[in-house]
Amino acid sequence: MAPASNDIPALILGTAMWGWTMDAHICFSVLDTFYEAGFRQVDAATNYPINRQPADFRLSERILCDWIRTHGVTDLRVMMKVGSVDNMRSPDNNLRKSFLLMCLDDYRELLGPNLDMLMIHWDNRDDQSEIAQTLEALALVRAAGLKVGLSGIRFPEVYAKANETLQLNFYIQIKHNLLQSDYNKYKPFHGKRRFLAYGINAGGVKLDAAEYAPKSSLTVRGGDTSNQSPLIAGLINWLDSQQAKYVSDFNQCSMAYAYHSKDIAGLLIGPSRVDQLRDTIDFYKKLQQTDYQHIYDQLVELKKQYAGAQ
Repeated sequence: MAPASNDIPALILGTAMWGWTMDAHICFSVLDTFYEAGFRQVDAATNYPINRQPADFRLSERILCDWIRTHGVTDLRVMMKVGSVDNMRSPDNNLRKSFLLMCLDDYRELLGPNLDMLMIHWDNRDDQSEIAQTLEALALVRAAGLKVGLSGIRFPEVYAKANETLQLNFYIQIKHNLLQSDYNKYKPFHGKRRFLAYGINAGGVKLDAAEYAPKSSLTVRGGDTSNQSPLIAGLINWLDSQQAKYVSDFNQCSMAYAYHSKDIAGLLIGPSRVDQLRDTIDFYKKLQQTDYQHIYDQLVELKKQYAGAQ
């Protein structure tokens, strides 16, 4: 499959659950299938999996690097998120210029030509001078021929102000789904197709609460599996109607919604099984081949209908 054009959101394989709910064998099979289907973009982070098991710190990236070495691959496009110093779900990080440049050297060594982007991962600071030092490091990353990005930024407006001189063209990962979205939080960066939507199925929401398995991603992360959101009930009724014939489950609704959302450049997916990935790829192809704008519009109206009841 040819890579997505600039005006079509790319499909990006996430690795957050690698080494947690997915063992190395499953991870290899999923990435094999993704790669063989012609896709190349992979999202990773130093602190994946964030399972509060110190021994698993950087385990996800080790599995990814093992796959790369095993297959001798040189054409992945890995976006690596750095800064977090543990996988305990803490806000602790190191975003000093020297540390980020050390990360750059480390991942260029580990990933070679497969490294495509370096991203800041979690920043709660509001000090513009400190953030400016961080951006100086990203400017050197850009000078090295890599893309740069942001993820989990508490004060995007401060980043925008600090970036006025350097004019770095960030890719920005945001949580974006039918139940919640951080898009409006990043208003200073609106107007450019640079947003990468993660959590598009709200962490693994299923319309039937009985379908949650003990190791489902939402369950192990401590999410709400009771399906109490009024929007879920409304979505079930909508799917049962004739007007929803183009989509059949929550994942398809979520993909259609994110795919047609403003400024979205990529859909970050996290399949835990090969069959899930194949279903996602099949629907992604449908999104490319068929106009789902009317489905998006109906989903937006459905979301507005239940907005006050969330």
